[in-house]
Amino acid sequence: MSQQSSNTPKSVLIQLRSMYPQLSLKEQQIADYILERPDEIIHQSITALADRCGCAEATVFRLCRRLRFQGYQAFKIALASEIVSPQQQIYQEVLPEDNALSLAEKIFMADIETLQDTLQITKDQHETLAAVIERLAAAKRIEFYGTGGSAAIAQDACHKFMRTGIPVACHADSHFQLMSAALLQEGDVVIVFSHSGSNKDILEAAKLAKAAGATVIAVTGYRRSPLVRQADFALFTASRETAFRTEALSSRLAQLTLIDVLYVAVSFRRQDETVANISKIRQAISLKRL
Repeated sequence: MSQQSSNTPKSVLIQLRSMYPQLSLKEQQIADYILERPDEIIHQSITALADRCGCAEATVFRLCRRLRFQGYQAFKIALASEIVSPQQQIYQEVLPEDNALSLAEKIFMADIETLQDTLQITKDQHETLAAVIERLAAAKRIEFYGTGGSAAIAQDACHKFMRTGIPVACHADSHFQLMSAALLQEGDVVIVFSHSGSNKDILEAAKLAKAAGATVIAVTGYRRSPLVRQADFALFTASRETAFRTEALSSRLAQLTLIDVLYVAVSFRRQDETVANISKIRQAISLKRL
């Protein structure tokens, strides 16, 4: 007999990420440790894990039960099976000696895994997603902020939402972000992109936008980041770091997909205007083609 319920997600780590918002503060501390050091957990006793997290053994046991395991030992067995999975090694461990096709297969599968993980998290926060869509559809103005690698994500979002007819703007420069945020008003919405959620410039812009009366939506990979505490709503992406790809690099595809979801949902709510704008844009762009 399986030690885990049949309707439990196969991935222990995905399940832990998806239920994270419902955990107590102490349980979140344990979850953080597990997510950061899964390879260490399988060699630790429940006492050792509790000591490292500064909590009681009962709290660790309670978390295992919430994950639908009979106990800590059953949890460790499932986790061990997951982190040494041959499938994960094939998909994620890119090696210098890989040929072009093998490299492509691993990168594609890693990206697919990132999307699947993010979908699991999104399912768990579907109410937040619905609320964000409604705020965007009713927005007087939408602005997108991102610096560094996140700037490209912000620009892509602005490019898409331009079709909805809602006034939009994208700012990658920290000074422009502050200047624009200071002029926002109630009814305006700002979507802020930061994988770490701890970029100082982004935090300052989000704080100023919120003080001006705008709704601040964070898109990040870290639930307990300063940006999440600053935002009115937060949407999360999942990603896993590998030897040649950082988490931030992997998360960009998930962020782009989340933007696609938001754009399509808002477009349906503003269908007539969006369709008319798409037609105008296509006609204008056609003049650039030979």
